[in-house]
Amino acid sequence: DPIAQALLQTPGEIGADIVFGEGQPLGLSLSYGGPLLGFFAVKKELVRRMPGRLVARTKDVDGRDGFVLTLQTREQHIRREKATSNICTNQALCATAAAVYMSLMGKQGLRRVALLSAEKAQYLAGELEQLDGFSRYFNGPFVREFAVRTPIPAAELVRGGIRHGLLVGVAVGRWYPGMDDCLLVATTEKRTEHDMARLVGTLRQLAGSGVLSHM
Repeated sequence: DPIAQALLQTPGEIGADIVFGEGQPLGLSLSYGGPLLGFFAVKKELVRRMPGRLVARTKDVDGRDGFVLTLQTREQHIRREKATSNICTNQALCATAAAVYMSLMGKQGLRRVALLSAEKAQYLAGELEQLDGFSRYFNGPFVREFAVRTPIPAAELVRGGIRHGLLVGVAVGRWYPGMDDCLLVATTEKRTEHDMARLVGTLRQLAGSGVLSHM
């Protein structure tokens, strides 16, 4: 999570040589699952072994900032046998949007987004734990996404929430057998106290009524 990284040690600080992840939180909408982009970085000594193209900032002849293709290790630019990549999709539009978002937010802005998200996640987790039958699924630290143990199957809560016009979370049991009572919940800086109160109230109502999957 690139937003969470604003509060954590960087991958390089903990010894990583290569890091990659999902770039959607960097100013991109969910868009029903795409198009999105990933981010990929390496230590300086590995930069010439990176696949694709590397864009860097430089100065033009008039001293103005500009961006150029600094390294191009694609087979279109060098001999095929020396290329580090031969084919890929082009997510330049998403990358441009992410670059604009990061340049506007700046280091402190990204940190504030991460801090607000984390504070709201902690608050919401505490509110959910006060509901009968709800508890934290894991006890480890988290930033803005956490798992909740539910008194009825989480998938039923998700379906019930949709009928109320609300996405209450993700039912983890769909991908992890034996975790049908696990609901994955996340917050962002945009969620308000009213939003979170509505979520808590909806889950209380659904769990209290013992909502059934065939309803």
